[in-house]
Parts: sequence; structure tokens; C-alpha cells
Amino acid sequence: MEKKHTIAITVEDQPGVFTRIAGLFARRSFNIDTITVGKSEKQGISKMIITVIGDDRDLERVEKQINKLIDTIKVTEMPKKSAFIAELCIIKVAVQDKKIRDDIFSYAKIYDAKIIGMTDKTLTMYLVGESENIESYIRLMVPFGINEISRTGVTAISKDW
Repeated sequence: MEKKHTIAITVEDQPGVFTRIAGLFARRSFNIDTITVGKSEKQGISKMIITVIGDDRDLERVEKQINKLIDTIKVTEMPKKSAFIAELCIIKVAVQDKKIRDDIFSYAKIYDAKIIGMTDKTLTMYLVGESENIESYIRLMVPFGINEISRTGVTAISKDW
């Protein structure tokens, strides 16, 4: 059965690593849903967080192939129950009048979205949270008129204490 998987890959920070890993997913016909890459707490080491939709067996094969790459240090699946998983979304919404502005402010407060820009015609805000929460907020903003959205993709860290 296909489901969403979040995978953390710790790699050497070297040119071409991203291309090799993305190529493995492509060869296995996995569409990368989201990907974030950044420096880790250790110099020369980066962390990639990739979300994909697929079945467990195929994903296990991809993980084994990634582990074989010379620049790979560690591959870990990050299930929701054992990881903090979040993403950032910046959204610009149309504002025609004061009532609409007030409604958007109310929704922003409920969802803990931060207003970062305001003009006579738009409100720009960001929110951080689980993808489902961000999707819910976006659905609420659609009737107002979304001018632009930018999302980072998922990032994650283990809950291990």
C-alpha cells in the first residue's frame, strides 16, 4: 500500500551527492514530493529530508541503494510518531476591504501565522507546522484570493531524547 514516507539522509557535503540520490529515486519511479537540504551540526556533513509516496517494499530497496552510495553516512525513515516534522509556508493573499483584512487576521491568529508584509491590496504571512495544518490554512485562504505561495518542503528531527 502506498503512503507518504519521510526519509532523513545524512551525507558528505560534496558536489554531485544530491544528483546521485535524486537519480536513485527517479530510477525506482519514486516522485520526490518534497526535499530540503542543509548543513548539519557537523562541518562537512549535510542532511537531506525527502518525502515520497510509495509502498514499504520499494522504499526499502531505495534506502538500501542510497546506503551504498559512497557519500551516504546514514539513511533513516522518520515516522510521525518518532519525529518532529514541519515545513514553512509563505502566502500572499488579496485584500479588498477592511472586513476581509480582519477575517484574514483572525484566521492567522488561530493558525499562529505571522504577518510579515501588508499593503493596501495584500497581506503576506508565514506559518510553520505540519503539512496537513498548512494545507488546511491554504484552503481557508483560497476564497480570499491567493496571489502567491512559497513552501519549503518538509524538514524533520528525531524525538529521541
